[in-house]
Amino acid sequence: MIRKLGNKLGLAWWAKIETDQPTTTYWYGPFITKRSLKENMSSFIEDLSDEGSTNIKHSLLRCKKEEPLTVI
Repeated sequence: MIRKLGNKLGLAWWAKIETDQPTTTYWYGPFITKRSLKENMSSFIEDLSDEGSTNIKHSLLRCKKEEPLTVI
């Protein structure tokens, strides 16, 4: 509930993760703190790498984000 409220107010932390092959943008979140996002992001990036994604880049943003969370 707190994460949803934080997101609604634009205070939540999100990772914007972009990959080549496939050319896709993933949004990972919301998180209440930047620290908790950083602590959890490595497993998400590892999953993408295991699935064959290449050239994985990411940025951390504090924003409001809604669907879609994956853009191809």
